[in-house]
Amino acid sequence: MSVVPVGLVQMTCSASKEENLAKAISKIREAAAKGAKIVCLQELFTSLYFCDVEDYENFLLAEVIPGPSTETLSSVASELGVVVIASLFEKRTKGIYHNTTAVLDADGAYLGKYRKMHIPDDPAFYEKFYFTPGDLGYKVFKTKFATIGILICWDQWYPEASRITALMGAEILFYPTAIGWSTLQDEATNIEQYNAWQTIQRSHAVANGVHVVSVNRVGMEQGGAMKFWGGSFVSNPFGTLLYKASHEDEEIAVVDIDTKLTDYFRTHWPFMRDRRIDSYQPITKRFIDED
Repeated sequence: MSVVPVGLVQMTCSASKEENLAKAISKIREAAAKGAKIVCLQELFTSLYFCDVEDYENFLLAEVIPGPSTETLSSVASELGVVVIASLFEKRTKGIYHNTTAVLDADGAYLGKYRKMHIPDDPAFYEKFYFTPGDLGYKVFKTKFATIGILICWDQWYPEASRITALMGAEILFYPTAIGWSTLQDEATNIEQYNAWQTIQRSHAVANGVHVVSVNRVGMEQGGAMKFWGGSFVSNPFGTLLYKASHEDEEIAVVDIDTKLTDYFRTHWPFMRDRRIDSYQPITKRFIDED
């Protein structure tokens, strides 16, 4: 199908893994009732964002993938006939954990997973303590309704990640996300940070001629020290916003995405055609010294 109704679930989370999963399922049902065929959940939706501290107890939140959550979501996907994009804390084996997104097809089939490649380490975002960098490479998933690429949160800032995923055939790029503002910041800083976050992702849409779907959590966490800024959005292949969520409220939105527009934009703005792949070898270096 060319036009794919895509559902975005922007929600708050609690300390209860069971409550969060049940809430997400309820919102998947709501999105499906509105016509969604692909539903994307936010990053690490089964818990509060636990990476604000380095606490060994938080490793107990992890699970195997495929495992209990994917089995439950697989049943929901099959029942509703929708694709589900689910970001989870993966326990790969003893001592090795990943920030991972699983994809369940519309018949409930587990299509595979993507492990977050870029792992941040900033105040209140101590992800390197928990997550081993992804080793599956960049991934695309051929779902019933579209070929989709999955990248996760900090991956958003890297044009190399979006380019490679698009070159692999992704028709839509999805970014499950958990990002927020310190409540100690001033409003001007908040606006600047959000605009940079949105702009870099819209630039991936333009450079690659694909739609971008970014789904962020919302709500106050970390004892009121962090406000997750929501602002989930959909961009068309030329950077135009088709939808933008609020910074405060839970929202379930369904946005029609016409994947045929990729061919239109790539033809009229032929960035792919004019790439000089013979000149890009320096990109594999950490830094290019003058000598």
